[in-house]
Amino acid sequence: MSAAGGDAGKQTPPAEGWTGGHNPWTIALVVTLATFMEVLDTSIANVSLPHIAGNLSATQDESTWVLTSYLVSNAVILPLSGWFANRIGRKRFYMISVALFTGSSLLCGLAPSLGVLVACRILQGIGGGGLAPSEQSILADTFPPKKRGMAFAIYGMAVVLAPAIGPTLGGFITDHYSWRWVFLINVPVGITSLLLTARVVTDPPHARRAGRAPIDFVGFGLIALGLAALELVLDKGQEDNWFDSAFITGAALTAAVALVSFVLWERKQKNPVVDVSLFRNRNFATANVLMLTLGLTLYGTTVLLPQYLQVLMGYSAQQAGMALSPGGFVVIAFLPIVGQLVSRVDARWLIGFGFTVLSLSMFYMGTHLYPGMDFRTAVSLRAFQSVGLAFLFVPINNLVFVGVPPEKSNSVSGIVNLARNMGGDIGIAFVTTLVARRSQFHQSRLVAHATAFDAGFGAARDNLAHGLTRFGLQSSEAARRAFAIVYRQVQAQAAALAYLDVIRVLAIMTLLMIPLLLLTRRPPANAAPSAH
Repeated sequence: MSAAGGDAGKQTPPAEGWTGGHNPWTIALVVTLATFMEVLDTSIANVSLPHIAGNLSATQDESTWVLTSYLVSNAVILPLSGWFANRIGRKRFYMISVALFTGSSLLCGLAPSLGVLVACRILQGIGGGGLAPSEQSILADTFPPKKRGMAFAIYGMAVVLAPAIGPTLGGFITDHYSWRWVFLINVPVGITSLLLTARVVTDPPHARRAGRAPIDFVGFGLIALGLAALELVLDKGQEDNWFDSAFITGAALTAAVALVSFVLWERKQKNPVVDVSLFRNRNFATANVLMLTLGLTLYGTTVLLPQYLQVLMGYSAQQAGMALSPGGFVVIAFLPIVGQLVSRVDARWLIGFGFTVLSLSMFYMGTHLYPGMDFRTAVSLRAFQSVGLAFLFVPINNLVFVGVPPEKSNSVSGIVNLARNMGGDIGIAFVTTLVARRSQFHQSRLVAHATAFDAGFGAARDNLAHGLTRFGLQSSEAARRAFAIVYRQVQAQAAALAYLDVIRVLAIMTLLMIPLLLLTRRPPANAAPSAH
């Protein structure tokens, strides 16, 4: 008999929160532990790729499969996590996910070759994909609606802080120890999480093992194929020049056909793998669009600012990560405040305020981001942006559960976490692609002035050449080097202009989310979710 079943008589009513006789905040901290490590793993390995490639005798391009393999398997399992939790029991599924994530992390740290590492990362992504949705649905059942905001604030600390500190922590571990410890540090955390979960987490009746309904193999196959293909397009598109590549074109077509077929198929199933009927709820559908945009902005800017600091200002990966870390602590400071407000203030007002601040912060960044800025300016730009992020995560997660029956909380969690993750993948692909394309555009505009007929260009080249001759260079060599210096400056200025273009586009995108709130219904004050 499960712990949940054995303690059933001791449980508090579901409307008051299902705790199994344990302190709800203890449960929240326990389930957040493994989720923090899983979200951290999506970004912590990025800065270790050169070390992994060198140690395992692989090229830099081959080493990127360490990231792609994890993202593909993680994306596939996220929407399916609700089905697995309903079929085998949420606590059991969560513990299996923790055990798989922990065991595969150990294998990643011991991998003797790139092929073995990629295979282990696939297993790690499968295990990690079940953690965040399970935690979110556990928190939704553990806390009554009036306290759910604070619970989601703890969850938000893990999901928002982990990507911010991932590059910094990964760079520190890789520089001072070994890339293998990027994965091995998960092992003690995972074991601790398993032991504590077994002791304090129980399932409410609606989250326990469901009957043996027929397995929708067609639905499984279609969503796995569609999301895997989509993830490959997003992760490898810029590297292969998008639709100039037959592989990317084929993957995009495969993703489109598979995902459209999946939606049409699931609408007719009595026991769907993913309950697509949830999107008929306006709050649920709108909240997922808002979460996707939040993920796009969060992960997109998490790539954008460090890349700017490294490419144009010569920062190391660890120094660039340090510029992001204070923003994570700003989020931690504001999330408890937002968690308190969400039970007193209409969540739509908080979301509107959050997107307004986020948009203004990026417009402000577009006027203060320049290659000569100091470290303090870089930190303050990210900190300003983090205020807006803090006011979005908790209210959106509250909004997505409004009007949804408790027995569907597993499905809700899986879908909204998929929206956040896919938003992040789209954001990273969008930022890297647009920076590359706009850099080419601005460079073509700038080099039009780099001619012998342009007085400004001629004066700059001649002054540089004259300065170089004083160091003993021949006039012809000085002229050649002067031209090269000017060209590098043109490239740097073109890149700087491209980054500003991307920031302005993100600012406009986040501003456009505010009118979407008009499509949502006001969440009932301190009311439990309903089927209406």
